[in-house]
Amino acid sequence: MAGRYDLVVLNARLAGSGAPTDIGIRDGAIAGKGKLAAAGAAETFDAKGLLLLPPFVEPHVHLDTALTAGDPAWNESGTLAEGIAIWTARKARLTREDVIARAERTIRIYLGYGVLHMRAMVDIGDPKLTALQAVLELRERYRERIDLQVTAFPQDGIVSCPDNEARMEEALRMGADGVSAVPHLEATREEGVLSLRKAFGLAERKGAYVHVFCDETDDAASRFLEVCASLAIATGLSSRVGAAHANAAAYYNEPYFQKLLGLVKQSGLSIVACPLINSVMQGRYDAYPKGRGLTRIKEFKRAGINVALAHDDIRTPFYPLGTGNPLDAAHMAAHLAHMCGRAELAELIGMITEGGAAAMNLGTAYGCRSGDFPEGAPASFLLFDAEDAADLIRKRPSPRYVFRRGRLVAETAPAATSLRDDESFLRV
Repeated sequence: MAGRYDLVVLNARLAGSGAPTDIGIRDGAIAGKGKLAAAGAAETFDAKGLLLLPPFVEPHVHLDTALTAGDPAWNESGTLAEGIAIWTARKARLTREDVIARAERTIRIYLGYGVLHMRAMVDIGDPKLTALQAVLELRERYRERIDLQVTAFPQDGIVSCPDNEARMEEALRMGADGVSAVPHLEATREEGVLSLRKAFGLAERKGAYVHVFCDETDDAASRFLEVCASLAIATGLSSRVGAAHANAAAYYNEPYFQKLLGLVKQSGLSIVACPLINSVMQGRYDAYPKGRGLTRIKEFKRAGINVALAHDDIRTPFYPLGTGNPLDAAHMAAHLAHMCGRAELAELIGMITEGGAAAMNLGTAYGCRSGDFPEGAPASFLLFDAEDAADLIRKRPSPRYVFRRGRLVAETAPAATSLRDDESFLRV
């Protein structure tokens, strides 16, 4: 029937299926799948057999620090402590224009890599909340292109820096979506627990989520993940809790870790691992053999706990590299977590798609379930020139096309290499 669809995407290949299929879109949502009549569409788009994936999700990124590596100094030691010191100096001279210019450039980079959902960490240690205001402004500016959640992040702690508690509450009043804590950086274990109680209490009162920088250390005695899980249960925040990094779990003894798995699963919280930055930042103080710098994502996943992967930093005082491509995080995780089996590689793709969506509590705003696109789900998807999950992680390409709610929002032309075979090239 003419006009049944606004757009029909022809010959797209769903992950796990070798046969091309058509996707019908109406009012920005999936309205049909299978062999569809192009005549029933106002417009058609031939995917020509490209691999169709749900949109990528970035559940942990610092937009306020992005693109500041080397300014005012380089982190030559690669340690968290030096990174914090450099950022503290840089933070003192933030301006709205500075933050917007860098954060907007970073958002556009992410869009090109197919990220349509993002959770940003914003340091609220600045009394003027300059970075927070800038990122909130960008959230509105890019609302039609990307879903952006904003987290009030107390880099200097909550107990260690009492003003941050009031600033987190002010951040929520201004429009931030969630709060955070860094318990392992507080002065004592007791103060770390208190900081978590304050963050969870604030989130519970204000209807916000909690996204904790949790046990980002090689210290096996750092056990704040259990506190996060216990508080997630006690407050009822459950799946609205994210525990990022959780590196210390790689050092826990096995009896304790097995007990922890049960508690974390019961809590419903998500583990958000950051393979890129932690692979270079962790293990700095280890003698050989050095830790691999990644929490136990395979074991968490096998226990039925939601696991997401994040890119985290892009050229910051904490990590001087980074492209913004979520496939880079998956690629690093494949190596560090020993996840190179075919099924495991597919699991890693799940951690940068559905796993990230669950960590951000996107629900129907994401729509995709187990690689499927049910009718009524948002027509947001990526088209890749790749065979399968292994090919994606091996090559780490940009998506050829990025669609958001039925509209094409980004396109990347394929790279082409020409080899010179003429005699002038071969002549010595």
